[in-house]
Amino acid sequence: MKKVLIAISGGVDSSVCALLLQKQGFEVLGAYMRLGKNYEKSERAARSVCRDLGIKFYPINLSSKFKREVIDYFISSYKAGITPNPCVRCNYLIKFKELLRIKNELKTDFLATGHYARIIKQGNNFNLFRGKDKSKDQSYFLYNLKQEWLKEILFPLGDLTKEEVKKQAKKINLPSLNFESQDICFLVKEGNITPHNEYLKKYLKKNLGPIMTLGKKIIGEHQGLYFYTKGQRRGIEIGGTGPYYAADKDYKNNILYVVKNPDDLALYNDKFLIEGANWLDAKIKFPFKAEVVIRYRHEAAECEIFNEKNKQYQVKLKQAERAITPGQSAVFYQGEKVLGGGIIV
Repeated sequence: MKKVLIAISGGVDSSVCALLLQKQGFEVLGAYMRLGKNYEKSERAARSVCRDLGIKFYPINLSSKFKREVIDYFISSYKAGITPNPCVRCNYLIKFKELLRIKNELKTDFLATGHYARIIKQGNNFNLFRGKDKSKDQSYFLYNLKQEWLKEILFPLGDLTKEEVKKQAKKINLPSLNFESQDICFLVKEGNITPHNEYLKKYLKKNLGPIMTLGKKIIGEHQGLYFYTKGQRRGIEIGGTGPYYAADKDYKNNILYVVKNPDDLALYNDKFLIEGANWLDAKIKFPFKAEVVIRYRHEAAECEIFNEKNKQYQVKLKQAERAITPGQSAVFYQGEKVLGGGIIV
């Protein structure tokens, strides 16, 4: 009997994941990640699931590392003028790197999670693919996984839809929380989502400056450039003549430039650079053509990737895309297969 450590959150996805692994004949151990405050309800649910399924429950305290590597990174990135994706970083450093370490300590054969993605062995490689349920596919967040990790990871929900998962849970009345995972978990408290800017205002001081049109006309005052992302409408509070959209930021002079048309050409680019790239397919040769997703749930766009100097790569798009944002992840696909990705700079 093979042993598998599963990341158990108390939600329906990880609960059904544990159930399916038991049905496949695995000895299942449940690891609950303690990431900080406001998680007591989910820990109780995770314990209940493990108790009902007869699974050993291991609470793992990762709150300090989560704060340092994910929350502090989120705040410092905005302060530096970029828009981060903390979930990509969390998946790499917390959900997989840390839990694979725990997996080895507990001497289990595999680590399993409730991600909607698939791992398929092709020759000597284990490759990452989109999940069957396109509306729930989470492969975008996983491009940083290492090739040597993939052979130790299981995604039992990869070939299922969300509706099929819910039916499995209902069939045996699993005591899981009936909630959907939020993109940024630390912004959620008691079911309510705190807007990014409201959260950031607790840590970043106001730094007032002029809001200008591209024609250099001052039309208002911004609260601090780090509160605005290219293409953003919310938070640009100019009464009467709006709405306006963030088009550019001049940090030297503390100016926020805006446009009135949501499809203004100033919001579009047809090329960008990435750094910190991870390539899952060892056979990649540059340049190569692929499809790129520039933010989670964004439609894939045709592109070509060129190997630049200093570990940077240039991405040229077939058609210009709106609001390509530094700090976000660009993830590359060939059909359903994930080739890799990097951070937009």
